Amino acid sequence: MVHLAPGDPASLYLQPGIDPKTVELIRRQMGLDLPIWRQYLNWIYEFSTGNFGISFLSHRPVIEILKEALPNTLQLTLIAFLVQLVLGILIGVSSALKQGSAFDNFLNGGLLLLYSLPGYWLALVAILIFSLQLGWLPSSQMASLTLEGGFWVVLKDRILHLILPVSVLATSLTAYTARFVRGSLTDVLAQNYIRTAIAYGLKRRQIVFKYALKNALLPVATLIGLHLPFLLGGAVIIEYIFAWPGMGRLTVNAIFAHDYPVIMASGFIAAVSVVLGNFISDVLYMIIDPRIKTGG
Repeated sequence: MVHLAPGDPASLYLQPGIDPKTVELIRRQMGLDLPIWRQYLNWIYEFSTGNFGISFLSHRPVIEILKEALPNTLQLTLIAFLVQLVLGILIGVSSALKQGSAFDNFLNGGLLLLYSLPGYWLALVAILIFSLQLGWLPSSQMASLTLEGGFWVVLKDRILHLILPVSVLATSLTAYTARFVRGSLTDVLAQNYIRTAIAYGLKRRQIVFKYALKNALLPVATLIGLHLPFLLGGAVIIEYIFAWPGMGRLTVNAIFAHDYPVIMASGFIAAVSVVLGNFISDVLYMIIDPRIKTGG
């Protein structure tokens, strides 16, 4: 697919009036003179030995670049994941308990609006309002360039730099999680055993949080398998807009430069996130519902 995009990685090294023989030599050194299927087989062989290749753009081993970018992306996406999960559950429970009320209708309308907003548009609006106009929060990078001070100063600065990208990244997922929790909890509250618990005079708080919510969260565990790769995918544009030095920004720059080794490595990380997300979902299923066993 990356070969179908217009352009050539060798163009990074070409100058006007360059000798065609030199162009061919550069392409040969980069392995671009081989058929695509040969290039792919060569990549699989090198990958199987733990070698992701050398970046066409930075001339550094791709594995070293990943070691620098991946922790930054994990920091951003994991915080965004926890934020959307906590807020989504709290909002979803509140909406389900007020089902049919004006508060519930207002909340559902707001959630639908937030879910519909494009992430890149929301990021630009957030930068315009909170960074350029109000000046409350920084708009890019992970730290201030002139930062000086101890641990708490650095921590405060990092938190300020995280607020906007985390908020933008978590917004649509918070709305989706909240609507999912609301629907799931509403179905559980309509079950016969909940009516029986109410008839026995149990307190509403006890019924909701001890019995209903646990069963309602079982389908929510499925979302984790979807949200983890979705967050990594969404971080591609968000990191680029906020100049966050992570996998997303690295991938966008690699696509623009036709840096095939970095693009392939990014695709591998995305595939791993899908497998890891599904594995976490399976584990959570067993934790939430002990009746589910690995042995069937």
